[in-house]
Amino acid sequence: MRLRILLVFLAASAFAQPRPIKVDDMHRFHEVRDVQISPDGKWVAYTVTTVDTAADKSDTDVWMTSWDGAQQLRMTSSPENETAPRWSPDGRYLAFLSSRPGKAKGNQVWLLDRSGGEAQQLTDVKGRLSAYDWSPDSKKLLLTVTDRDPNDPADDDAAAGGGRGAVTRAPKPIVIDRYKFKQDVQGYLTQAGARLYLYDISAKKAEPLTEAGLEAAAASWSPDGQHIAFLGRAGKDADRYNTGNVFVIDAKAGAAPREITSYDGLHGSAARTRPEWSPDGTKLVYLQSSGAKLGAYNMNRLAVVAAIGGAPQILAEKLDRGVSAPRFTRDGSAILFLVADDRSEYPARIAASGGGIEPLVKGKMMVSSMDQGRDGKLAMLAATDSTHPEIHALEGGALRVLTHQNDAVMAEFKLGVTEEFSCRAKDGNEVHGLIVKPPDYELGKRYPTLLRIHGGPNGQDSHAFNFERQLFAANGYVVVAVNYRGSSGRGENYQTAIAADWGNKEVIDLQAAVDHVISMGLADPDRLGVGGWSYGGILTDALIAKDHRFKAATSGAGTAFPLALYGVDQYIVQYDEEIGPPWKVGLEPWMRISYGFLHANQIATPTLFMGGEKDFNVPLVGGEQMYQALRSLGVPTQLVVYPASFHGITRPSYQKDRLERYLAWYSKYLKTPAAAASNPGQ
Repeated sequence: MRLRILLVFLAASAFAQPRPIKVDDMHRFHEVRDVQISPDGKWVAYTVTTVDTAADKSDTDVWMTSWDGAQQLRMTSSPENETAPRWSPDGRYLAFLSSRPGKAKGNQVWLLDRSGGEAQQLTDVKGRLSAYDWSPDSKKLLLTVTDRDPNDPADDDAAAGGGRGAVTRAPKPIVIDRYKFKQDVQGYLTQAGARLYLYDISAKKAEPLTEAGLEAAAASWSPDGQHIAFLGRAGKDADRYNTGNVFVIDAKAGAAPREITSYDGLHGSAARTRPEWSPDGTKLVYLQSSGAKLGAYNMNRLAVVAAIGGAPQILAEKLDRGVSAPRFTRDGSAILFLVADDRSEYPARIAASGGGIEPLVKGKMMVSSMDQGRDGKLAMLAATDSTHPEIHALEGGALRVLTHQNDAVMAEFKLGVTEEFSCRAKDGNEVHGLIVKPPDYELGKRYPTLLRIHGGPNGQDSHAFNFERQLFAANGYVVVAVNYRGSSGRGENYQTAIAADWGNKEVIDLQAAVDHVISMGLADPDRLGVGGWSYGGILTDALIAKDHRFKAATSGAGTAFPLALYGVDQYIVQYDEEIGPPWKVGLEPWMRISYGFLHANQIATPTLFMGGEKDFNVPLVGGEQMYQALRSLGVPTQLVVYPASFHGITRPSYQKDRLERYLAWYSKYLKTPAAAASNPGQ
């Protein structure tokens, strides 16, 4: 029966003509994440996020695939999100986090018994539960919890007494005494950071492991279950210096934590940065960063330290590339990790004692996460320019696909070809990037061209399927993506080159890329557009103030006047460490990085500004100021505000609206009336 269905699908596909991508396709994709191999190595759990356009929301569920890829099982199907699937070491349970209605508000740990039955709520903790980890004997959980915030009105009853005529309580005043007091999505920060709790599964009881005042994150159990390693920082205004170190604590209430490392580094909290134990429990592998002063351009390095403390050993010292997700191999002889390298990311291995780097698989691809089974099996999430991220098994130096969540939808499309390019900037810097051509590209024809600038800046445009780039290409544009100075994947000096000098070297690199695609005969110099989000919006503002070739621009969640955001956004540490307070360093460095706003009278490019109403990352005021400046100067402009939205626009209808507005704005200024009327991708 299965073979018959496959043959019918293949036959239907043979007659279907691939077509360009449309805006309406954006929410048909399934986002696959969080690879987790079962203890017996026979299954891989993962999550799949889909979009319900009618309800205007996304939903994440837990799935499993068999190791041979033959079976795909959906494990949850509630309207609430289920995330972070984790196998119990004894193989009996598959746990996950969910805010399903239950005995307590917010995320709790739920258990799926592999012998069958519905998921059951396990934990009932107050506060914000953000992560958990099974003890090796499957008897306890290690919980990462931010304690209840007494200032959070969500924790109070909506009305006194309830019922008809009840008086709605006024929200409590928000009392703040922290140095860094804002964070996007989280809002105002009034509480100390997260603490670790031990949860006894049989007793269903949680007890604190770390004390308030020591912010803890990225925790992991030792192989014997006797100790826990985590990243922590302590002291009044600990976030002022943005530093974090590795701690070890005995896995019992009342134990005193021991600081194992002491360096000027970043405080990480993601699974890609947590310290991991050697199989014999004597060592920890972790990531050392570039230091707090250059935190915005951090490039992680691989380090190993004894679990009892001592001088750390930096591995792969000659590897001038950022690494992540380190863990020991099962026999302890080597360390596995991911390497971000010039438009790609790949898994690699190094001997635990140091030495040369061995790429496990390499090519034009993006491997974004990886898990290791007890028997050494490796599963990872991988994507290419023409394939959506899916889970793969790594066997014999090659990737074997395990999931097919997006095969059917991807088969419908005729994609634009993605090519690499390199060029020289006027100051000699070698610039690398990607070009996406329209699906029906004709050799020798010049096309309207969009320079789309990635955010960060610490990130890179890579060889992974990118819906936005393909959508623009489907609408007849050549799309140029540039890894300007400040981007990752090109080494530490390349990343830190723009420190305290925003909107300068990056603009030079972006201009060089535009010159290059014009010289190639691809770009029509009279039909150039530019745009980006976050730091991409910041660079858009700077670029159009310096370069008048662009006929249309879109600037999302950006700012051109950083001085006006001092104390308004979440970057106070970066401002003080990297630039310096204006009363200390003077106004000159602040005026230099505010070129776009202070030279708004030089901007002639029609520009669309956008942002989230509740964005604490790059607050809406940055876009409002530029909109008002251009409106006052008579330059065509528009401001779009997405209500109740943060820095990342997550409401599906708003995501679609944003893309539609991009296309309409670029079409208005870059295409002839005839061409605009026949956009194939709208």
